[in-house]
Order: sequence, then structure tokens, then C-alpha cells
Amino acid sequence: MHTKPAFAALVSAVALALLSLTGCQEDSAPQAQQAPQVGVVTLQPQPFALTTEVPGRTSAYRIAEVRPQVNGIIQKRLFTEGSEVKAGQQLYQIDPAMYEAAYKSAQATQISAKSLADRYKLLVADKAVSQQAYDEARAAGLQADAALEQARIDLRYTKVLAPISGRIGRSGVTEGALVTSGQTMAMATIQQLDPIYVDVTQSSKELLSLRADLAAGRLQKAGDNSAKVQLVLEDGSHYAHEGTLEFSEVAVDEGTGSVTLRAVFPNPDHLLLPGMFVHAELQAGIKQQAILAPQQGITRNQRGEPTALVVNAENKVEQRVLKASRTVGSAWLVEDGLDEGDRLITEGLQFVQPGIEVKAVPAGNVTTEQKADDAKPGNGQG
Repeated sequence: MHTKPAFAALVSAVALALLSLTGCQEDSAPQAQQAPQVGVVTLQPQPFALTTEVPGRTSAYRIAEVRPQVNGIIQKRLFTEGSEVKAGQQLYQIDPAMYEAAYKSAQATQISAKSLADRYKLLVADKAVSQQAYDEARAAGLQADAALEQARIDLRYTKVLAPISGRIGRSGVTEGALVTSGQTMAMATIQQLDPIYVDVTQSSKELLSLRADLAAGRLQKAGDNSAKVQLVLEDGSHYAHEGTLEFSEVAVDEGTGSVTLRAVFPNPDHLLLPGMFVHAELQAGIKQQAILAPQQGITRNQRGEPTALVVNAENKVEQRVLKASRTVGSAWLVEDGLDEGDRLITEGLQFVQPGIEVKAVPAGNVTTEQKADDAKPGNGQG
């Protein structure tokens, strides 16, 4: 009669033990894994001045080699080597004695010939001399006038004058030296350095690409600034004055496949000297809807292609293969692969992979100042 109560008690004890065991198992079950947190930058298009940096060399705006126009001995040198000279300033004095004598002789001949022609003019009217004699006298008078003018020019050429304003180099002759008209050696060379030319070369491929972008509307002409050029000196500093593009070769160099471009720069302080190696930044156009992606969010795949991870509308990671042609400060100029409003992952890339769900927060490794610097026109590099 005591069997049923004992059995009931045993069943209750077993049930209680099972419930306790189940509760322990539920308590020891792992909690659901939380989504990893990543820092993102929301991309916004912005106007960007597209520039190309090309190498070049400076050359003088004008060059004049000073040579004698008459023969003679140099009496004086009237300039300081390396100084600035003005157009028309006397540089040398050639011994004028012989040319002064020739000028006086030509004056006497001219006076005599003119007097004879005037007398014959009166006599020919009275038939006292023939018309032929009068014509010969008049022709002799004209020849005398020409000889006098030639003598005057030769006398003037004994004063060797500067043909242009600029900086004169070292003298090729000294006092006492004999110079001759038409000699190959220059007496001195004058170079105009303000303004100054900068000759740069650009590949024909880049030139065609820029023209195609302008024609397709992907770039806008920079208006009046389309011909502006900035200069980077050999020490990496920027030249203070802005230049203008004035000339482009009409043919491509067969050896290098490049086109020569010529820019002119003001040079009031003569900081630029002929022959200096420089880099010129040419402003090609303005891209109105440029996407500038921080470099922290750009990596490369095994093929070497630039890639980026973005957070899509479902808060999942998505990988994009990009087309990015150049750096702009601390960013990449992305031509394809990223769009307006994309949330680019720049922080926590090592903890995520495509397809997983993440929690997106504003990135802390891209500062506001960095974004502002990247947006400045003229940061593009070729």
C-alpha cells in the first residue's frame, strides 16, 4: 500500500532534476554575437579643379647677341658684366676716327654734286647744256646723298647700342680688340628675364584624354583660368607668381610622343634664371561632381586594382572595385565605383569582410581639416 506514494515521490524528484539541468544548460548557452562596429565616411560630390603636373625648363623671354656692324678697334666698354641694361644704351665705343673722316668727305662730295645739279637745272632750260648732262648731274647728286647717308650710318655704328632691355652677360671682347662686321663671335649677350618662358612637355595621350573629357562633358572648362599655370621650383616650393599658357606645338615629337607647351611667368625679382628645372601645374578643367575618397578606405586586391568596402542600405559590407586615376592630397579621385551617399569604411577594416552585418558610426581617423584640404582646387597630381 506504500508503493504508490514512494513511486510518485521518485517521479517528482527526477522531474525536478531534469528541470534544474535544463535551466543550467540554458544559462550556459552563448549569447548572440553582436555586429562589429566600423567607422565610415559618407561621400559627397564636390567641384574639383583637375590639374596636371609636368616637368619643364625655363628660358629667356628674349635673347639678343650683340655683334659689330663696322670694323674697328674697341676703345671702351661702357657696361658692367651681369648688370641690367636698357634698350638703346651704349655698350661699346669703336674707334670712330676713320668713319668721321669718311663722313666729312661724303659731305663735301654731296655739296659739290648738289651744286652742279642745281646749275645744270637752270642751264638746261636755256638749252645751254644737254638734257643728258643734266640727268647725269642729278644722278650724281643722288648718289652723293646715298654715300653721305651710308657714312652717317657707319659713324653711328661705332657706338654699339643694346638692342633690347635685359641682363647682359660677360663681355667677349676687351679694349684694344679688333672687331669686324659680320663676325661669328658675339661681343656680349643680353637676355630679357622679366617675363620669362617655361617650356614643358605633356604626353599626347594625356592631351587626348583631357580633350575627350571636355568634349563628353565630364569636365568643364575652367573659363578664364583655363590658361593659368602654377610653378613648383627645384626645392619643392611654389613660385609666388601665376603664369599663363601661351603656346602649344602643332606636332607631336616622334621620339618622345609628347607635345611642347610654353607658359610665360612674371619674374620681377629674377628668381627664375634660364635653364632651371621646374614642374608646372596645368589646370585642365573643373570636375563638378568629383568623388574624393580618403586613402584610409582604399586598398588593393591581388590583381592590384583599387578596392573599397562600403556599408549598404541593409548595414552589410559590400566590396567595390574602383577606377581611381590620381591622388588628391590624402584622398583618391574616384572616377568609377563609388557614388554620392556611399558610406565608405575607413576604420575597422581588419575586422570585417564582405557580406557581414556591421554597425556604422562616423569615422574617427578622417578629420574635418583633412576633408577640407582634399577639396581645395589644385591638389590634383598627374
